[in-house]
Amino acid sequence: MAEAKLTPEQKLAMYHRMLLCRMFEERVYFLFLEGRLPGTIHQSQGQEASAVGICSALDAGDMITSTHRPHSHAIARGVSARSLMAELFAKETGCCRGKGGSMHVGDAGAGMLPAIAIVGGGLPLAAGYALAFRYLKQPNIVACFFGEGAANIGVFHEAVNMAAIWNLPVVFVCENNKYAASTAVEKVMRVKHVSERAAAYGIPGETVDGNDVEVVYQAMVKAGSRARAGDGPTLLELETYRFAGHSRSDPGHYRKPEEVAAWKERDPIARYEARLLAEKVLEPSEMTKIRASIELELETAIAQAEQDPSPKPEDCLTDVFAS
Repeated sequence: MAEAKLTPEQKLAMYHRMLLCRMFEERVYFLFLEGRLPGTIHQSQGQEASAVGICSALDAGDMITSTHRPHSHAIARGVSARSLMAELFAKETGCCRGKGGSMHVGDAGAGMLPAIAIVGGGLPLAAGYALAFRYLKQPNIVACFFGEGAANIGVFHEAVNMAAIWNLPVVFVCENNKYAASTAVEKVMRVKHVSERAAAYGIPGETVDGNDVEVVYQAMVKAGSRARAGDGPTLLELETYRFAGHSRSDPGHYRKPEEVAAWKERDPIARYEARLLAEKVLEPSEMTKIRASIELELETAIAQAEQDPSPKPEDCLTDVFAS
């Protein structure tokens, strides 16, 4: 399959979206330090190319499932920074009406099921949603984000196997950031790549540079085309790295400083900036304008969220379903 041609406008859009992901996370980090946000956070600085590359290859009507580290997935899929910020402030204007918080953001209308904090929890839902697309004869697919740690739990094998035997239109996207909380991946897997496990289910598996947004995009276009054609799932492994600790209470001392420094040399945003500047797609003055516009967007979202009303006690009785 020939590579999909990206226009300068598409490249700039991916750059803008990655930068929004990074600046959102940085702003949220300080909001928590200042005690202005409740709860906890699991951040994804360094993994922006994975989120944006995958979601940029999706169509309207497609769906993603996410993880306990969902902010960049949400922004990449088009959930507004305004509604995300309100959700983190636990306000009723949030994307989940203030009931989800950081680990459960999402907006089905934008193409993202509310994230699931349980490790691997999105895998069976992704298979189920793909089955629904098949049943309803809709030409859509599901992209299922999960980490390499989730590849070691039972539901991973069950969901991938079911999707494989039924040729479901789902792409399983493993963001391998090398650590499941503080556990290094090589301590819990004998295979070198998560993608090698695809062979057990008779489906394609591919490992790519998860810090190169265009490489991720092309891999998703190929896997997505296969899913849309009725040829079943693909297991994509995106090799990436989170710059922050597992959560805001984790200083990350289990990682060697030189390892962190080496991965920061592969910062997906800095790499893409350099490429776009070299290609004359991006000018230094435009970079400044983009950053300023994002800063204004975030400051406005914060100011509005702080003024928004909190959910009322009786709101606990809404959005509740029973079978």
